[in-house]
Amino acid sequence: MKSDIEIAQAATMKPIQEIADAVGIEEDELELHGKWKAKISLDVRERLKDRPNGKYIDVTAITPTPLGEGKTVTTIGLSLGLNKIGKNVITCIRQPSLGPVFGIKGGAAGGGYSQVVPMEDFNLHLTGDVHAVSITNNLLSAFIDASLMHGNPLDIDPNSITWNRVVDVSDRVLRNIVVGLGGKTNGIPREASYDIAVASEVMAILAMTTGLKDMRERLGRIIIGTNSKGEPVTAEDLQCAGSMAVLMKDAIKPTLMQTVENTPVLVHAGPFANIAQGNNSVIEDQIALKLADYVVTESGFGADCGAEKFLNIKCRYSGLRPDAIVVVATIRALKSHSGKFNIVPGKPLDPGLTTEDLDAVEKGATNLQAHVENMKKYGVPVVVAINRFTHDTDKEVELVRRLAKEAGADEVALSEVWAKGGEGGKELAEAVVRAADQPSDFKFLYKDEDSIKEKIEKIAVGMYGADGVDYSPAAEKKVEMYTKMGLSNLPICMAKTHLSLSHDPTLKGRPKGFRIPVRDIKASVGAGFLFPICGDMRTMPGLPAKPAGQNIDIDENGVITGLF
Repeated sequence: MKSDIEIAQAATMKPIQEIADAVGIEEDELELHGKWKAKISLDVRERLKDRPNGKYIDVTAITPTPLGEGKTVTTIGLSLGLNKIGKNVITCIRQPSLGPVFGIKGGAAGGGYSQVVPMEDFNLHLTGDVHAVSITNNLLSAFIDASLMHGNPLDIDPNSITWNRVVDVSDRVLRNIVVGLGGKTNGIPREASYDIAVASEVMAILAMTTGLKDMRERLGRIIIGTNSKGEPVTAEDLQCAGSMAVLMKDAIKPTLMQTVENTPVLVHAGPFANIAQGNNSVIEDQIALKLADYVVTESGFGADCGAEKFLNIKCRYSGLRPDAIVVVATIRALKSHSGKFNIVPGKPLDPGLTTEDLDAVEKGATNLQAHVENMKKYGVPVVVAINRFTHDTDKEVELVRRLAKEAGADEVALSEVWAKGGEGGKELAEAVVRAADQPSDFKFLYKDEDSIKEKIEKIAVGMYGADGVDYSPAAEKKVEMYTKMGLSNLPICMAKTHLSLSHDPTLKGRPKGFRIPVRDIKASVGAGFLFPICGDMRTMPGLPAKPAGQNIDIDENGVITGLF
């Protein structure tokens, strides 16, 4: 079997103009970035505003192992399968962060014969949106420190500043820093931090916004801290929001690409559903739903992370409602959730993970059952996709089918898209079509008028299975402060580990008897949510001992190797 990058480099691509023509995007709505990718003008949405929306499918997953469970592979493969059975389909996904690309996980273009191409462009700079987010974020940081230095006219309390600088690499030494050293000409010394770029509120604004005017207003609402009276200080107060919007004027446009089978893919906004909202943009979905009969999008990590935020935040603001939810599971991950096996990146898999073990599958399937039951709470049909590996046995597959059905899944289907592309996605595609045609009764997990604590606790208890929530003194103060500021109506974007339903990555399967510790809460008012931080969760990852970037290189002909 060829490697992912070898398959991608061997793919026969069509000029992006042909992909645009086939899906109904007009020439003057396309801004070419070379031969294989292009930005899409938001004018297409206005032109097609009276056209009915297509079916809206969200792909999520069980709690993954550190290796991931093929959610993006399945998202792309489902689209390929829908195309194979004659459906007009567009895939909508997020742009990868360079942190995982050069860190543990590698790229996020899918894999095998279910990929976005050119995968090198997709996984690296693409059309520069992440860089635009980074410079926009850091411009506001510079304005804050300049204001402090030049007499502090807004009376900003330096100890209240919650706005961090960002960079799109995993660099743990930047988590806690001191700025302004070296004398008064270098600014006012204070403690500060860096986040990874895709966790920036600017990225969340890009994902949530509906247009240039809305984005400008959202940027202005960003709260960077408070003054000495405890009153919020915003980007608008610093007179920085206009410049920030100028830097984001091109990033607001989604990017058009293609799969290895030349079906259309839209790419927009960033990942990290454990520390950010973890979904592609509202704008991207709005455009795709007017162009296609089926739109397949993806929520990051497990359903307790990205899908919960998709349903309670993104759908709340967009007004869009999913017609079906797909929960991806691998037998390897289910075995790991039994507690019998441990998966460590960079080390060989335990042989037990690649040999038949029905007992481990059944014990670990409690995790799958929890996710299915959770998704059913939203009143939407649920499809379980078994992402089959070559070493999975027929008995293991049939056991997962039965257990998923017992948990309430409306459909269960095998996915072999990594090895077979669209042909391997036809069974899943047909199951999704059937599910999406079923009636649904969509509902949110919590109400706008619920208090901050009520919302957090409904997520912790209803999605994670916790017994309750414990708040640190700092978090208690934030609850009180944000309530007084009139922000309690905002939805909640939880930051917690993606490796467990709980806050503790070592608790596998379906943990019981735990409480969720909330150590801090931040306000992302421009994006439109509050941001509780659970346990030891960090918003800046670190590189492993052997980062994936060690294997990446380029030859004298410009051919990239080692990217996966």
